[in-house]
Parts: sequence; structure tokens; C-alpha cells
Amino acid sequence: MTAPLRSSPHILGPHDTAWVMRQVLMALAPGLAALTWFFGFGHVVNVAIAALVALSAEAAALALRKTVVLPTLRDSSVLVTAVLLGAALPPYCPWWLTASGTAFAVLIGKHAYGGIGYNPFNPAMVGYVVLLISFPLEMTQWVAPRGLGVHAPPGLWQSLTLIFGHNTVDGMTMASPLDLVKQRGELQLSELWSNNPQFGLWGGRGWEWVNLMFAGGGLYLLWRRVFPWHAPIGMLATLIVLSAMFYHSGASNSTGSPLMHLFTGATMMGAFFVVTDPVSGCASNRGRLYFGIGVGTLLFILRGFSNYPDGIAFAVLLMNFSAPLIDHYVQPRTYGHSSR
Repeated sequence: MTAPLRSSPHILGPHDTAWVMRQVLMALAPGLAALTWFFGFGHVVNVAIAALVALSAEAAALALRKTVVLPTLRDSSVLVTAVLLGAALPPYCPWWLTASGTAFAVLIGKHAYGGIGYNPFNPAMVGYVVLLISFPLEMTQWVAPRGLGVHAPPGLWQSLTLIFGHNTVDGMTMASPLDLVKQRGELQLSELWSNNPQFGLWGGRGWEWVNLMFAGGGLYLLWRRVFPWHAPIGMLATLIVLSAMFYHSGASNSTGSPLMHLFTGATMMGAFFVVTDPVSGCASNRGRLYFGIGVGTLLFILRGFSNYPDGIAFAVLLMNFSAPLIDHYVQPRTYGHSSR
């Protein structure tokens, strides 16, 4: 009797793909809750739209490929893509922006290469970069966090109206902390920090807690051994070292303190939920460490010297290109052979 051939992933049992993805979804919940508290219900609506479109696109792609639909949908991998993309987008971007980015992420970023286990690039970051390049105006409309400005964060009904209606959020938008650092001109970093309420104790106001919540979720995944520590620690340590080397609060060309880089933007979500992707990253622990170091280096370069304030998506995709090369040069020693 011939055993049937099945594509990866091959692990079955209590720690199969579905278990891993559900753990990731649970760990994303605190960060999503912090985003909702500080910026309103827009992210919840974005995630709901992204989840609906992602499930529909995944089902359609599986049906076209004549693959079983329901067992694949139950592994929740496409929901992780939807939550990551929905959380990364501005909270009150138009519904069609979220829907088109999610469809591109699932159909092109994932299924064009064969589906789960075969995609060389992180699908959520593929969708995000396509939207950032195609719709730069809509992708920069971040509202002021709770406690700033004259408007409180929109409630659920107002969020639905802004996302599905024709209302504009221009009256509630505010430059993000990373945007301010990028566009400050000749201002010293200390002057910028003291004269703008967008900055808190360590980083961006509101963003400090958002990053802490994502970091807490990531530490939970490390505790459950959902992924090894090498990629996230490599990325964060590299970002700390490089930002410390180039930091000077009294200089006009300083790129920001290590704490600002850690607790502003999408740093912690990227470190614990994006670079840890087992498919688009490296296979060995040493390779994952180099992968994380590469992402941290590129992230610092993009934040400090490019036109993009954050750059985490570009850094991850560039290292996705390099992952096969890293794996080639860090292959583990074959048992019974010397390392030379």
C-alpha cells in the first residue's frame, strides 16, 4: 500500500499548524486592544473586513486549485495574515483599501506561489507594501491618539461611517511621531520632543503602550515555544545598537533614541509577529539570528535615511529575498562529519 503524498506542513497533533496560528491570534489580541483604546474602533473594523476578504479569497483560490477548502480554512493561517494587515493599516482608511490589500496578500502573496508553506514573502507585508506604494495619501491618514487633539477616538458607529461612507478624517489626523522625526528639518531632537505632544516618555504617545502590548503577546509566544528567540532578539538588539550609536539629542540629524525606535511605530509587532514567520524566514536558528539582524539593520537605515518613516515592511521583504541565501551558507553540520 502506497502512502499518500501530502504537502507541508506535516505536523499533526496538539501543536499542529492550527494550534500555532490560534496561539498567534491570541497573542495579537492585547496589541489590537491597545490600538482600539488609543485610536478608536477603526482597527477592529479593518480586521473584520480583512478577515472576511481573506477567508473568501482563500476559499476561492483553494477551489480553483481543486484543493480541499474547509480543512485548510480551519488552520487559521489566513486569519493571521488578515489581523496583521488590518492592524498595520491606518484605522480609518477606506474599506476598499483594506479589501484590495488583503485580496492581493492572499491571492498573489500566498497562493500564486502554491499556498501555505510555499510563499517566499510574508503575505501581510506584501499587501501592505503594495498599498503603501499605490495609495500613499490614504496610507498616511493616522488620527490623533486618545488624549491629544479636540476629538476623542471615534466610536464604533462613527468608525463604520468613516470607513464605509464619504466622510473624511482630515480634521482628526495628526502627523505620527516617526513622521515628525523624518520631517523636522533643522530642529534638534530634544526641541522636537519638547515641543510636540505626540511624544510620550519613551516614544510616540499611545504607541508606547501599543508596542508594550505587542511585546507582551510576543513574550507569551516565546514562553509557549511557538517560535525560537533568534529572529526577534536579533532584530531588536541590532536596532538598539545602531540607534544608540547614532543618537544625539542635541543634533539635528540624530535618528532618535533606542527607546524611541523600540516603542514607536510597528517595531514590536514586526519583531514578534512578522520576522518570526517560519515560511518566509530562515530554517535554522543561526539563519534566523542573521535574518533578524538583517531586518534590524535595514529598519534602522530605512527609518533614518529613506523617505519612509517606518520601513518595517520593506525591511522584512528585502530579507525574505535573502533568506534562501542565508540558509545556503548556514547549513548545519551533517551528523558524523566535521564542520570543515
